[in-house]
Amino acid sequence: MRRLAAFASIMLAACLSLGHAEAKNFLLEEYFAGKTVAEGSFRAINFTSRKFTVDLTGTWDGRTLTLREDFVYDDGERDTKTWRFTKTSPTTYTGTREDVVGQTLVTSDGNVATFSYQVYLTPETQENLVTFFDRMVLNEDGTVLNKATVMKYGFPVAWTRVDFRRD
Repeated sequence: MRRLAAFASIMLAACLSLGHAEAKNFLLEEYFAGKTVAEGSFRAINFTSRKFTVDLTGTWDGRTLTLREDFVYDDGERDTKTWRFTKTSPTTYTGTREDVVGQTLVTSDGNVATFSYQVYLTPETQENLVTFFDRMVLNEDGTVLNKATVMKYGFPVAWTRVDFRRD
């Protein structure tokens, strides 16, 4: 019985260390500096659905990642947004974007980065304030999957999925 417990303990430790060794550190400045492309979709509880592609261009100056996002939606609409992520520690960033209310705190833990931010869906009148909760995962194949839940008054009202790959 003691042998079985010792063996199980060794196997568990080996699996944990192996899994931890495989997890890559997801650093925004390493992944998004240069050219990145993405495909995504947005769906809401009112059955609204949109697909889009994004061309991203990132520049890193040693402290701040400036990430320009050029969106093309499936109906032909185009939009450009620019994130500015300032590194505040080895695993955290603060971020701003022209349509984001205030700033966001990005936390990176292994291959996962999480952050939340608020946006007015009707910016010209500052109406329809929603909160995005993003979770980005760096996969072993070098792609990044971003899934976000959009909340209003504490209830989920929409979801996004964006698949990034280096260009």
